[in-house]
Amino acid sequence: MIRNPKPLTIALTIAFVLSAFTGIITFLIDDYRIEHAAIAALFTLIFSFVLFFYSLEYFIYRKIKLIYKTIHSLKTQKYDARLSNFNWKTDPIANMNKEVINWAKDQREQMDELKRLADFRKEFLGNVSHELKTPIFNIQGYIHTLIDGAIDDPEVNVRFLKKAAKSADRLSDLVADLLAISQLESGDLHMEYERFDINAMVKDVYEQLEVRAKDRGISLLIKEGCNKPFWVMADKYRIRQVVVNLVINSIKYGREYGTATAAFYDMDENVLVEIADNGEGIAQEHLPRIFERFYRVDKSRARESGPGGTGLGLAIVKHIIEAHHQTIHVRSAIGEGTTFGFTLLKSGGN
Repeated sequence: MIRNPKPLTIALTIAFVLSAFTGIITFLIDDYRIEHAAIAALFTLIFSFVLFFYSLEYFIYRKIKLIYKTIHSLKTQKYDARLSNFNWKTDPIANMNKEVINWAKDQREQMDELKRLADFRKEFLGNVSHELKTPIFNIQGYIHTLIDGAIDDPEVNVRFLKKAAKSADRLSDLVADLLAISQLESGDLHMEYERFDINAMVKDVYEQLEVRAKDRGISLLIKEGCNKPFWVMADKYRIRQVVVNLVINSIKYGREYGTATAAFYDMDENVLVEIADNGEGIAQEHLPRIFERFYRVDKSRARESGPGGTGLGLAIVKHIIEAHHQTIHVRSAIGEGTTFGFTLLKSGGN
C-alpha cells in the first residue's frame, strides 16, 4: 500500500487506469483495430495525466501547503520566510500531519503548565490571605476589646496593647518578606559584594539568638576543626539573613536541649556552609518542597513552635543564595535531624 502518495504518482496511476480502459473500449467497438485503440489510450493517458496532476497540485496540495504555513505561523507566532524555500514535493501531507501532532503536543504542554501555574497562584493567594488574616484579626480583637472598656482596666490595657503590637510586628515582617521575595524573583535586588569571615558572622548570629536558644535548652556550636576564619565574597547583609533564618529554623525545630551546629568546608573555589540540628528530621517526601513559599511540613507543629515566622524564611534563603549564583540543599532523616548547606564564593586568605 502506498502511504501518502505524491501528486505525480496519483496522476500517473489514474491516467494509466483510464487509458487502459479507453484502449480496451476502443479496441472492442472499433472492429478490433489495435492501432486505433493505442492512439485512444495514449491520448487518454496524456490528457488525464495532465488534468489530474494539475488538479492535485494546484487545487489540493497548494491548499494543504497553505494550511501547513498557517499552522507553522500560529505555532511560532510569526511567518517563517524559510517556508517559501521549502521543498514541498517531499510529501506535504506527511509534513502537515507531523506539524499538527507537534503543535497539539505543544498546546497540551502549555495547557498543563498554565494549569500548574494557576494551581500554584491559587495556593499562594490562599496562603497569603491566611497569613495576613491571622494578625489582622488579632489586632482587631485586641483594639475592639480595649474600646469596649478594657482600656480602663490597668491589668488588661497594657497586656492587650503589647499583644496588638506583636501582631502588628508580625504583619510588618510578612509584608517585608513578601517585598523581599518579589525583588529577588524580579532581579531588582542588587547584591553588594564584600569580603568577610563567614565564621565570625555565624558567631555573631549565635550571640544575637543566644536567649532564644536557651529558652529551649539548645546549644549553639561550631563543628570541631571548623573554628577558624573562612573568608568569602558575598553580600554580607543578605547572607546574614540566610544564617539567621537557618539558625532560627534549627532552634525552632531542633530537639529540646539539643544542638545547632555550624560547619565550614573549603571546596576549592567555594566555601560550603552547613547548619545542622539533631531534631525530629523531615520526611523525604517533603524535602522537594521545603523551599516553597508558605510550605509547612507540619502546620500544627509550626503553630506550637511559637509566633515570629512568616512561612517565607526558607524561600527567601533560597532566592538569596541563587542570586549569588550559588546553590543550597537540604538533607534530613527522621529521628536524626536536618542539615541545610549552601555555598559561597571563596575569597583569598582562607
